[in-house]
Amino acid sequence: MIERPDRKIILEDGEEYLGFGFGANADRVLEIVFNTSVVGYQEILSDPSYTDQAVVMTYPLIGNYGMAADDYETETPTIGALVVREYNDEPSNFRAEKTLGEVMKAYGVPGIAEIDTRKLDRSIRDRGSRKAYLCSADVPLENGLRILRDTALPKNAVPRVSCRAPYKVGEPGSRFHVVAVDCGMKTNIVRSLVARGCRVTVVPWNTAAGAILSLSPDGVFLSNGPGDPTDVPETIGTVKGLIGRVPIFGICLGHQILSLAYGAATYKLKFGHRGGNHPVLDLETGKIEISSQNHSYAVDEKSLSGTGLTVTHRNLLDGTVEGVACKKDGAFSVQYHPESAPGPRDSGRLFDRFIALMESKKNA
Repeated sequence: MIERPDRKIILEDGEEYLGFGFGANADRVLEIVFNTSVVGYQEILSDPSYTDQAVVMTYPLIGNYGMAADDYETETPTIGALVVREYNDEPSNFRAEKTLGEVMKAYGVPGIAEIDTRKLDRSIRDRGSRKAYLCSADVPLENGLRILRDTALPKNAVPRVSCRAPYKVGEPGSRFHVVAVDCGMKTNIVRSLVARGCRVTVVPWNTAAGAILSLSPDGVFLSNGPGDPTDVPETIGTVKGLIGRVPIFGICLGHQILSLAYGAATYKLKFGHRGGNHPVLDLETGKIEISSQNHSYAVDEKSLSGTGLTVTHRNLLDGTVEGVACKKDGAFSVQYHPESAPGPRDSGRLFDRFIALMESKKNA
């Protein structure tokens, strides 16, 4: 007897994709996006930047190495849903402690498998990211389209994923003290800073500049996170109060926030950048790095004129701005993820650049 699909995805333009559910059995209206990574589905599942998004994995086999406690990027995954071609519920890996489906069910994350992900990915590439309804296969198309029309995508994701109170990581006697503004920060960012001799005080997204400066930081880090950077004017205001006072390093959403604090503008990309295979040109060294990315928004290069920021990195696929800096203020940021979780690891040296800025400030 042939098993009938029990779940489906309805896109706001009327496309339908039938499949089989795994993880949590929950209906959701989400923004649908794709990720081109070959490995790292656990890090993707637990990356707060995917809050409220249905992520389509272009790599066909997902779940085959299970889930390991050491590989989570946040304790409580907030991804909207996971869409895959083939789901493997019997992982083969000595580190595996649970299956992907078990973890998704525990955290209320729905999944759908046996989807024609190549067709769906091309649709997103050609028509852009848009609203999608993950629901039972029995839901009539007309009903699904009505729900999509009547349901707005969630906003203000950063307050939902940021820490609620400050906390500290690292050794008290470390050479450098970094205050990290948590807009949905990945765990491996903190690990990368601690591994380079930093103790890190993580503070919520809306912590004021004065409160941060009162902690006597050697540098301030602006984290990644979900959503539109203009949704967090409080964080932008904080950064304005820090510029020129302390070295600043931002990544992903932190890159966009830093640029907005200097007076630049951002815009939404057609389908964003998500995956571990984006070539980025370092304009200062002429070297090309293969980068890990996850974002929907980019900095408008024309708006950088007169801000004091210069472009330091460029995406070689579409020419978008991938990095900016203000040498006078000791501030810089990149759109991609040097913490490499998942990889590649080409850009880890950017943390060393941040360390050098703090060292220079100490010796000034």
